[in-house]
Amino acid sequence: MKFLHISDLHIGKRINEFSMLEDQKYILDRILAIAVREQAEGVLLAGDIYDKTVPSAEAVQVFDRFLTGLAERQIKVFAVSGNHDSPERIAFGAELMKGKGVYLSPVYDGRVRKVELEDAYGKLYVHLLPFVKPATVRHALEAEQDMGRESSDGAEPSVPSENDSKAEPSVPSENDSKAEPSVPSENDSKAEPSVPSENDSKAEPSVPPENSSAAEPSEPSESNAATECFKLPESYDEAVRAVVERMEVDRDQRNILVAHQFVTGASRCESEETAVGGLDNVDAEVFDPFDYVALGHIHSPQPVGRDTLRYCGTPLKYSFSEADQEKSVTVVELREKGQVELRQVPLTPLRDMRRIGGTYNEVMAGSFHEEGNREDYVQITLTDEEDVPDGLQRLRSRYPNLMRLGYDNARTRESREVEAAEEVEKKSELELFLEFFELQNNQPMSNEQRRLAEQMIAESRNGL
Repeated sequence: MKFLHISDLHIGKRINEFSMLEDQKYILDRILAIAVREQAEGVLLAGDIYDKTVPSAEAVQVFDRFLTGLAERQIKVFAVSGNHDSPERIAFGAELMKGKGVYLSPVYDGRVRKVELEDAYGKLYVHLLPFVKPATVRHALEAEQDMGRESSDGAEPSVPSENDSKAEPSVPSENDSKAEPSVPSENDSKAEPSVPSENDSKAEPSVPPENSSAAEPSEPSESNAATECFKLPESYDEAVRAVVERMEVDRDQRNILVAHQFVTGASRCESEETAVGGLDNVDAEVFDPFDYVALGHIHSPQPVGRDTLRYCGTPLKYSFSEADQEKSVTVVELREKGQVELRQVPLTPLRDMRRIGGTYNEVMAGSFHEEGNREDYVQITLTDEEDVPDGLQRLRSRYPNLMRLGYDNARTRESREVEAAEEVEKKSELELFLEFFELQNNQPMSNEQRRLAEQMIAESRNGL
């Protein structure tokens, strides 16, 4: 079964006040054409569909056009909300749209949507996990705990069991007349208080029946104890781990997970939102139950840990730090269990994003101008020692989509050195250590490493 893996469309995004809607519409048409050419069963869309939680009407129309094109060609869509999306808005109409083969992640409430497919190799499940924060998961698990407590309370006094009626004083048994004090029976001696019968002991308040222990506060039931002892997640890693542990994953079958989280070890770029100190990290081994993990959130295409745990990257360049990247869609083909084939199909944008440097005269010369599409988005860095009067407007006569103009000369280099020194003085020991670790290891610290670093810094301050 073949799928296209895409993510981080950020429909409606503006870069340096330039709207990207026309470029996004163009690239989505290219993706649709690739899906048709590859005869894909479906498209895995791993979050950040829109750039804002409340997208513009134009952005919604662009996405609607893309979904309609896929549905008309009977290509399924499996989409989750990302951190830029509103989960409620993405989930709107989900039940209605699944009739057209468009499957959207619901708002996380303790359950993850699972879609069953089947081909010549058997069943295949696609799991749709929206972007989750620790608070989101805690809220869902707390609700689950509350339900567990209610169900573990068992028999309420107002809801008697089937056998309770035999003990009701208002409904005497057939043999009650034999115990009437005014009509003593031959066996009254057996009923004397000093000589209780064998069955009387079962009714003694000091010896409760076997089943009554379930309701004793000192001996809670197993389900209630498990509910009370469960630790609520504090970190992103703990939150996603708790979510995955509660998912129904049949590991004998093929399983795809569509998710939008930051996995430890992935490389970031400028256009992404980051959490200080890597607090949003999730360990790669959390996703071991899945044959392929279609990830979103990171804008650079890359595997993490294993080839089948993959970020496909954005379909367009959204920052100049991505200028040297080649954008693509990932084609995922699952055959029998354990056999996953991956390849990338390059995407050519309507306008590229390029960086240009040199003196003003060099940049304005024809050789620079002819190297790329005149309509490309460009960042120009001038090396002239003196600022060019009205440089931005003059350069735009040659480069109409000039997004950013900067200078690299003796003055700016000295200024950068001063700013860098001042910035270092503002940072704490922990922040500097975290930055140094990430620079040396090309990945942020894990939660445990961060706790160890905090402990070491605290001990050094105390002179230990």
